[in-house]
Amino acid sequence: MTDFATQRTAMVDCQVRPSDVTLYPVIEAMLNIPREDYVPENLREIAYIGDHLPLGQGRVVLDARVMAKMLDALAIQPNELVLDIGAGMGLSTALVAHLAEAVVAVESDESMAKEAEALLSAHDVFNAMVETGDLALGAPKHGPYDVILIEGGVGEVPAALVEQLKIGGRMAAIMMDGALGRCMIGLKSGRGMDWRWSFDATAPVLPGFEKQSIFAF
Repeated sequence: MTDFATQRTAMVDCQVRPSDVTLYPVIEAMLNIPREDYVPENLREIAYIGDHLPLGQGRVVLDARVMAKMLDALAIQPNELVLDIGAGMGLSTALVAHLAEAVVAVESDESMAKEAEALLSAHDVFNAMVETGDLALGAPKHGPYDVILIEGGVGEVPAALVEQLKIGGRMAAIMMDGALGRCMIGLKSGRGMDWRWSFDATAPVLPGFEKQSIFAF
């Protein structure tokens, strides 16, 4: 039988800590949330390999290093409400729920959303809810949010998500430009979003987040 607890500790020691992840709540979440339970059955044995894991249809579970660095950069507080966009089978939601007061997860794939809901319930994650819907539209009826986490690549951040972020709120997104990508942290002010580079990372662009072409006549 695979010793996933040992693999999880090795993941934190070899992938997360060496990547300048220093916030103890983030490290604790990575140590305690069973990554192997939130991936497809056929990927459980390789859940800790240190790479994105495919969910199908161009979707992935972000690798542990990228996920941990995004959470570290966001510095989610225990009194904050978080919107998790592209939750997949619920791994990111479980991690965020460990850090935040509450998390609203949005997943466009109905079967994955149902799976996420079942897994979160099975693991007694009671401060999270999962909604099935268009990722680019978010979940406005539960906002505004202190933090928005986007689980995948982004060509453009949809205006609907920016509108759901509180003034002073933060957003994490992996901005893709062709094959190159950067994780950016955005801070919302009265003027809009101010973005800063956090670290280099790549991920498949989520549906609805493609960069819109501008045609000149």
